[in-house]
Amino acid sequence: MSLPPLVEPAAELTVDEVRRYSRHLIIPDVGMTGQKRLKNAKVLCVGAGGLGSPALLYLAAAGVGTLGVVDFDVVDESNLQRQVIHGQSDIGRSKAESARDSIREINPYVNVIVHKERLDSDNAMEIFAGYDLIVDGTDNFATRYLVNDACVLLGKPYVWGSIYRFDGQASVFWAEYGPCYRCLYPEPPPPGMVPSCAEGGVLGVLCASIGSIQVNEAIKLIMGIGDPLVGRLMVYDALEMSYNDIKVRKDPECAICGKNPTVTELIDYEAFCGVVSEEAQQAAAGSTITAGELAAMKESGEDFLLVDVREPAEWEIVRIPGAQLIPKGDLPSKLAELPQDKPIILYCKTGVRSAEALATLKGAGFSTAKHVQGGVTAWATQVDNDLPVY
Repeated sequence: MSLPPLVEPAAELTVDEVRRYSRHLIIPDVGMTGQKRLKNAKVLCVGAGGLGSPALLYLAAAGVGTLGVVDFDVVDESNLQRQVIHGQSDIGRSKAESARDSIREINPYVNVIVHKERLDSDNAMEIFAGYDLIVDGTDNFATRYLVNDACVLLGKPYVWGSIYRFDGQASVFWAEYGPCYRCLYPEPPPPGMVPSCAEGGVLGVLCASIGSIQVNEAIKLIMGIGDPLVGRLMVYDALEMSYNDIKVRKDPECAICGKNPTVTELIDYEAFCGVVSEEAQQAAAGSTITAGELAAMKESGEDFLLVDVREPAEWEIVRIPGAQLIPKGDLPSKLAELPQDKPIILYCKTGVRSAEALATLKGAGFSTAKHVQGGVTAWATQVDNDLPVY
């Protein structure tokens, strides 16, 4: 369905701007008026990572007048495989500041506003209020629900994208004209059920595919052209090179945009989504050791079984010496093979999956089992610096 333009046109384009945007201006559906709308638009990108990188670059190139960047993180070398707005010299820098400098290099006519802070329930409404629409480039459920709820409460469109390995999704959530994110996903998945990109990986170029779709949708909304992805979920499979369009209907019982909303203000989204399950928290209480404590146990010759619960591809990258690989998903079928006469110590990449696996062992009667806080990442950074961190 066609929607009215989101933004009024700016008063004029300068001669330099006309030269820069000439390939837009000769498109009948864009023209001078559409480009003036872009110039007058204020777009906030949540995250300057995998999706935020192409989104910010193309929004800037398109001539969006004001771009906001929310990101509290710093550039890490592992980001460079997909976060193309950053370069080698940016490692260790603020992502928001690095993104700002890249945007200015692409288009000096763009006003860049840096929000170098963590987005949360205390600041989201104030930050969002100054923008026309929100482009979400985050990779965690807590922030997605936060962004959605703030957009619904403020009446703003929410351009959403999601990536994992070879799969991507995109949609536009705008409660005034269709469903919101909660209509599609009323409840977050159980903690640990859906791995993050840091745990499961992502094909770098997939970020460009989904990020450019998000920009395309933002431009259509700003200008009021075409048929935006409101009420539709676009699903992309990079291996099959297929796109599927799925209808999404507004849920009349939605907790925030339904007939009788129960969510009328921003909530604690970390608690709503959970990092680890309640069972994992209980299992880990009193049964968690540090990487240094594990090293001391190994050095003293203590007899225990060290189990790596990550996936085989991760095992090939780096492992703690002496460990045995039993992926978390295989653990329930391997319980009978585990020793009852000595302690079992579990580890994963950062400690989240091993805490969930620990709950499985505790439930099966392995009362002395423990897991390593911080996982193999802590081992590589605190015990053996020669090992890689991924």
